[in-house]
Amino acid sequence: MKKPIAEFIGTFTLVLFGCGAAVIGGMASGPTAIDVLGISFAFGLAIVAMAYGIGPVSGCHVNPAVSFGALLAGRMSGADFISYVIAQILGALAGAAVLYLILSGKAAGWSGGLGQNGWGTGYLGEYNLLSAFVFEAVATFLFLVCILGVTQKGAPAHLAGLAIGLTLTVIHIVGINVTGVSVNPARSLGPAIVGFATNPQAIAQVWLFILAPLIGAGVAGLLFKSGLLAADED
Repeated sequence: MKKPIAEFIGTFTLVLFGCGAAVIGGMASGPTAIDVLGISFAFGLAIVAMAYGIGPVSGCHVNPAVSFGALLAGRMSGADFISYVIAQILGALAGAAVLYLILSGKAAGWSGGLGQNGWGTGYLGEYNLLSAFVFEAVATFLFLVCILGVTQKGAPAHLAGLAIGLTLTVIHIVGINVTGVSVNPARSLGPAIVGFATNPQAIAQVWLFILAPLIGAGVAGLLFKSGLLAADED
């Protein structure tokens, strides 16, 4: 149970701190307010922290798309994949639930948002479905290229967590205005399910944040499996 427990804690942390920064920081004003850069670093630094905290136990996937890419790359078993995904989704639900509990204590100004992903009219930059799908698929592909690349044999393992966290940061800097950035089906499912009562639209759109990241991750995993992106061994 070590690996699923680690994945639960890691995904819980990502959702609580990342989505928490987006909602709590986004509602603040004055010196306590944070912008896109602050939210981006909240997600990225949460991954850095967990990479070094639980990485030695589970590899710190904290993302079903990462696990799917690792599965197709031949780096994990089917049984591990299933247990990872279950733990990740439960961790995301728990993180969103704790965030909901915290935000429900705000006297005024909170509309029920939990950092849900989305697209279209009324959502951030109001990008359309095609833009959202392309961004999520391509960003997840590049995220997996980083993850699978820096964790392959011969890569400097001590820098892996930092590289992965900074990659997630830059993905958020570019994509927050497009979809709020998922590249992680669990991160989208948790807030969408817990916040369904106040934002049912997020559930209606969550399919994109499952499908597009899995496609992007799958392509990256297959490229590493084929050897096209594998480092040459001396």
